[in-house]
Amino acid sequence: MNITATAISLNVADIGASAAFAAELGFAEAMSADGFVSVEHPTAGVNVIFLRTGLSSFKPAEIAGPAGQGMLLAFVVDDVDAEFARIAGTGARVVTPPETEPWGERYCQFADPNGLVWQLVQWVSPPE
Repeated sequence: MNITATAISLNVADIGASAAFAAELGFAEAMSADGFVSVEHPTAGVNVIFLRTGLSSFKPAEIAGPAGQGMLLAFVVDDVDAEFARIAGTGARVVTPPETEPWGERYCQFADPNGLVWQLVQWVSPPE
């Protein structure tokens, strides 16, 4: 199998709100139509697609509810603290301010207007 691209699709009530939040992280619209918008980042290597909850074209229909419970959209960045300050400065809803796990994962989390949790990660030396 040769995978040529990667995308994740998420059902949300307001596709425009999640796309606007993604733009704060440097994503830009790649394509859109009634009920969906696909955003891409020049360095992330993944497209994030927001589908309006309830689209009749969503298959399988039995899982067509809202996305997000128990899921994190995680992206590794060069400087978590700088990105936290920048994004928090836009008024984004902070879920977790920067903290460092014992294994060296420094991260912060934001929730977009649909409640999707976006996590930014930086790998650092574990705290002593």
